[in-house]
Amino acid sequence: MAKPTSRFVCQHCGAVAPKWTGRCESCGEWNSIVEEAIATRPGPAGKGAAGRRVTFVGLAGSAEPPPRYTTGIAELDRVLGGGLVPASAILVGGDPGIGKSTLLLQTAAQLAQAGRRVFYVSGEESIEQTRLRARRLGVHDAPLELAAAINLRDISASLQAAGDAALVVIDSIQTMWLDSIESAPGTVAQVRASSFELIQLAKAGNFALVLVGHVTKDGAIAGPRVLEHMVDAVLYFEGDRGHQFRILRAVKNRFGATDEIGVFEMTDRGLAEVANPSALFLAERRGNVAGSAVFAGLEGTRPVLVEVQALLSPNPSGTPRRSAIGWDGGRLPMLLAVLEARGGMRVNAMDVYLNIAGGLRVSEPAADLAVAAALVSAATEQPTDPDMVYFGEIGLSGEVRQVAQADSRLKEAAKLGFGQATLPRRVARGNRPLAPPDGLQLTEIGHISDLVARFATNSIGPT
Repeated sequence: MAKPTSRFVCQHCGAVAPKWTGRCESCGEWNSIVEEAIATRPGPAGKGAAGRRVTFVGLAGSAEPPPRYTTGIAELDRVLGGGLVPASAILVGGDPGIGKSTLLLQTAAQLAQAGRRVFYVSGEESIEQTRLRARRLGVHDAPLELAAAINLRDISASLQAAGDAALVVIDSIQTMWLDSIESAPGTVAQVRASSFELIQLAKAGNFALVLVGHVTKDGAIAGPRVLEHMVDAVLYFEGDRGHQFRILRAVKNRFGATDEIGVFEMTDRGLAEVANPSALFLAERRGNVAGSAVFAGLEGTRPVLVEVQALLSPNPSGTPRRSAIGWDGGRLPMLLAVLEARGGMRVNAMDVYLNIAGGLRVSEPAADLAVAAALVSAATEQPTDPDMVYFGEIGLSGEVRQVAQADSRLKEAAKLGFGQATLPRRVARGNRPLAPPDGLQLTEIGHISDLVARFATNSIGPT
């Protein structure tokens, strides 16, 4: 029986189907199955042909930390773990128009002005379009080498002929085309093969490679999932185009931490670094407003203070709505249930809206106490103390649990002028006592009922 010469591949998740179907069985996407030719590769001369021996070494030994190129953009260097590593591959994803190309063009210009050879290959824009953006950003004088091409063979030959590249930016990987693959640019086969060729070229040429990736409607990088496994670092550029803030977050990094973030502000001159994001996130905060609380959070090694806003509205229909922006939508109903069962509050007949101001997405459980404070404040119409910050995790039994790096959170709060902090009670388990900064008063609570008792009892909801 002859081997098949084509296969059917989902362009959304990369799953292979035996025949064409209107809907992918793996991810549920409609009209994403495309027929692709199977590339034939010459096999070994004999069926039992032997391969070369692989050299195995022991675990003992040491290696010097990899050298790095500092980009000149401190927030990007923070996320990368100190800078770009030669012979590494980085994948940058984000929504259209969020600022990926702007950030990378500024980074490439900074490195070029530092005396390193940088190549910027655009498959989506013409050279003149890129020059227009460079003039708007004020980096048009940088000795950057620019090209508009999609043929991977031509790009590979040009980079090999140069031989001394320090950074190569490919914008974007979905536009690259390899002539040995019989499919259109952007398909799973083309993205996988083009990425493999470019990564091998970066390893051999000892230059840092940055690939720009499109994202799907769910926010994940489009193309095969194996693409994220092939690269050394995966960065997501997050943010709402309605806000001026942009968050660069690492979800994978072989040369640094995966929980660091970089904060940028979009201006008419491009992306500007935000050295103190807490001050900007709280810049428009108004005190003495019910339903607002300040959370002392932690993003990687950086403490960040953000405002948590809650709004409760009566809903006589009997089907209350729960909506959360910037926080886990599944954790909000759980916390409301704990407040009702353990704290004595009644919000089951009210719509609940929660928002993390500034466009930042908070994922750590330490935000539970600040969210609870905002909800209780909104329910009782009693403002929280404008001089107070909150942090702590809440369990299903209503207990307030310890969180990591309380010292860093308190220092950030004191630096921004806050005078009080509500945090979990320290239990006698050998924990060293907290040493709060001068002028910061601590209030320790052990149960959610202690938080509710601090507010007035004139709740809006039925008792």
